[in-house]
Amino acid sequence: MIKMARLFDSKDNSSSVSSCSDYAEKRRGRDRRTQQFPKWRYLLFSGRRAKARREEDLHRAFYFDRYSSNLFAAIVAILMLSVLDALLTLYLIDKGSTELNPVMSYFIEYGPFVFMGAKYLLTCIGVIILLLFRNVLRKRSITHTQHIFSYIIAAFSSVIAWELYLIFFIVS
Repeated sequence: MIKMARLFDSKDNSSSVSSCSDYAEKRRGRDRRTQQFPKWRYLLFSGRRAKARREEDLHRAFYFDRYSSNLFAAIVAILMLSVLDALLTLYLIDKGSTELNPVMSYFIEYGPFVFMGAKYLLTCIGVIILLLFRNVLRKRSITHTQHIFSYIIAAFSSVIAWELYLIFFIVS
């Protein structure tokens, strides 16, 4: 009985359980819960983490490997708006406008395909970083990071609206 009381009073159960002679340890290898970032196979091929299940997970950085369909739709919308922005920018440049973004202006000097590829690649990298670290950012920011994707969609939409205004009312 004293062994059992010590077993449940201890904060670190791993050493208490292994020292108890009545209990056979069935775990093998390294504890998978100590790894904070999920394995790539879970990220790519249907993982299991869809939300934080424990209270302690809410107070530290955690990663998901399953995401909602709304988040997927937001990411697809961002990528499509980015491509549309690049196409409209190329059209405006062909009509005599200049690119104000210095990074994209650098890529446009190498041609439209390099410009489109760089725009798409940089947008993809940004979305992936936001997706992986959206719960890390939540602790330090005032706004919820789930809304960042909505803000990005609104920003791209306003840029596209401005470009359409330029095309229909200024350039033509």
